[in-house]
Amino acid sequence: GKKVFLTGHTGFKGSWMAKWLQDLGAEVKGYALAPDTTPSHFELLDLSIESVIGDIADEKKLTEEMAKFKPDIIFHMAAQPLVRYSYQNPVETYRTNVMGTLHLFEAARKLGSVKAIVNITTDKCYKNLEKQYAYKEEDELGGYDPYSSSKACSEILTDSYRNSYFNINDYQSKHETLLASARSGNVIGGGDWSLDRIIPDIIRSKVDGNTLEIRSPDAVRPWQHVLEPLSGYLTIGYYLLQGEKGFASAWNFGPALDQIFKVRDIVELGNEILANSLNVQMGVPTEQPHEAGLLMLDPTKAKEKLQWESKLNFKETVEMTFNWYLEYLENNRVITSEQITNYMKACT
Repeated sequence: GKKVFLTGHTGFKGSWMAKWLQDLGAEVKGYALAPDTTPSHFELLDLSIESVIGDIADEKKLTEEMAKFKPDIIFHMAAQPLVRYSYQNPVETYRTNVMGTLHLFEAARKLGSVKAIVNITTDKCYKNLEKQYAYKEEDELGGYDPYSSSKACSEILTDSYRNSYFNINDYQSKHETLLASARSGNVIGGGDWSLDRIIPDIIRSKVDGNTLEIRSPDAVRPWQHVLEPLSGYLTIGYYLLQGEKGFASAWNFGPALDQIFKVRDIVELGNEILANSLNVQMGVPTEQPHEAGLLMLDPTKAKEKLQWESKLNFKETVEMTFNWYLEYLENNRVITSEQITNYMKACT
């Protein structure tokens, strides 16, 4: 029954969020660019939500659409999400990830009806020292590449607005908005056809029969199914809407530290699920810009204060992801809603 303004609803992660919110009975208005992949998970879902195609950096249009809707809560997921793309398009990356966030905050501040905002950033917002260390929410922000840097900027912007305009000490006297940010690791799941991501690359290799070339097989990431961090975002949103000021802060959502795996682990398990149908070449030497080799999150704060933790282990995460694609490729079935339902049952 809540009015939810969701940016980035046409993307991979945003479309899962839009479907889940719809299934929960929320009144959803999405604001995002048109889908940029074929197939598109968002289009396959055929959602019955209000969908506005617009640029998050278009301040006038964004402000008008928010004012018409008057949301209770905002989940801000619109972003330029790719590291290598950010090297080629740094201005667009900062324009979207920093100025787009600023436009959203300003529109919410002027509107006055928004009770809660959850700004979704990334685990890459931390200054990565490439050490065997899991980053905590209070650790230093930074970013080697333009994407990571832009998300650190978005986090700094969030903290500034939380101090300057949405200060919890002024809550319900000068304003009625609580603002949080959420940082999650590398998410996988069905329906992702984006470029330069491991799961879509595997699926494309299976479909077209080309060799799957893996650049950095030993890169370590906090892999998790897309529903895991989304459940965290929804949990934060719930507490913010209840007026719980102590939850207006930054949050990590990642798998348990014993569930951190390498790129090669996903490829090998995925190939096994796909009946060893892939032709894989590991460690292909290529000219490429810098990407983090080691990155881990510490989700202790979410576990202790939100009672949130990952429900799926690594094997379950990968199997759930590839089962989605197999159902789609072999039976033309989109099982997103079924997987959401099964995941919710596992959480109770």
